[in-house]
Amino acid sequence: MGVKHALLDVTPLRRSAPFRRLWLGQALSRLGGHMTLVTVMFQVWQTTHSTVWTGAVGLAQAVPLIVLGLFIGSVVDRVDRRKFYLIMTTGQAGCVLLLALQGLVGQFPTPAVLLLVAVESCFTAGSGPVSRTFIPRLLPERQLAAGLALNRISFQGAMLTGPALGGLILGPLGVGGCYLIDALTFAAAFYGAYGLPRMSPGDEPARPGLRGVADGLAFLLRTPVIRGALLTDLATTVLSMPISLFPQVNAERFGDNPRTLGLFLTAVAAGGVVASLFAGSFTRRSRPGLVMLGGSATWGAAIALFGLAADPWAGLAFLVLAGAADTVSVVSRSTLVQLHTPDELLGRVSAAEQIVGQAGPDLGNLRGGLVANATSGTTALVSGGLLCIGAVVLVGSTTPGLRWFSAPSARGAAAG
Repeated sequence: MGVKHALLDVTPLRRSAPFRRLWLGQALSRLGGHMTLVTVMFQVWQTTHSTVWTGAVGLAQAVPLIVLGLFIGSVVDRVDRRKFYLIMTTGQAGCVLLLALQGLVGQFPTPAVLLLVAVESCFTAGSGPVSRTFIPRLLPERQLAAGLALNRISFQGAMLTGPALGGLILGPLGVGGCYLIDALTFAAAFYGAYGLPRMSPGDEPARPGLRGVADGLAFLLRTPVIRGALLTDLATTVLSMPISLFPQVNAERFGDNPRTLGLFLTAVAAGGVVASLFAGSFTRRSRPGLVMLGGSATWGAAIALFGLAADPWAGLAFLVLAGAADTVSVVSRSTLVQLHTPDELLGRVSAAEQIVGQAGPDLGNLRGGLVANATSGTTALVSGGLLCIGAVVLVGSTTPGLRWFSAPSARGAAAG
């Protein structure tokens, strides 16, 4: 494979104006969202000086996504998805505007700030799954993996630059200014949304209420490839998520240097960006299931090696590798899920994917913290990485469809 084919495939941006507008709008909005996350954490810490309250920020974000996910996914499969996305985006923008107002005029008590974060997360529980249904409508199947890779690089780029940009702006503009900038980025999100065509839910809209949710769950359980893909992601994150261990490992092995600690998360994000830039090396492969399994196993191996690394630079290198492997796995998994899901079920399946993506890391960080508390950070990392590899091998060996499914070739799309 030549260098050209290894690079990120930008064909979807060139060929589809609606996808291009949606991608640009979401990229800018994600950047503002990561700025707001840092700002909320800063405001809560300045008000309370309590790690319990700062930890509650993550809880306020996670609980609505997990609790409402499948129900909102069922709604997505019953209504005009473009209109629903506009409603959800309007709700998110309204919450951020309220955060900006309280930051500029007079800060709310911490519980009220967390309530606003939770309400915004309720709208995110809807905007996330519905936005995942757009790409299969806007792009042909052979360009789907490339579109998902482009989506991933905008996410990784926002995660890499958003917190740093928020930290820089907090000084001169304060929390209100940061929130206001995020609110303004929603103009880009609306720009992307208004460029979308009308999107009906398909030939068989979801049944209302719990029956629609049950139909979605039944589809997940009876479709081995999707079940195996989600199980791989869940097992990987639950067994080997390292974020909660970074402070302890930094203290145990690297002299508790704050600069080293700050580089840990940056290294993971940087690895994801690098993998996205060379996404053609895996999005053009014909077997995304094998690529996903390989990426997940590489993540586990990189986490275990990070746990064993005595040199800070070697440890950072393994985290870069882990971030790259994560991007490979996520893009390949999303490709599998979307290629195997009928349009009329895509909202519910996307909601399940979002729940797994949210709950898995949270549970994984909890697992890592408990193991480290009983043993050490090194033990938690190494054991988690090895368990991850074992889980990937188990899922791969028991789900032949993951190994043998052949996706539509992207080579023809890129050649034009």
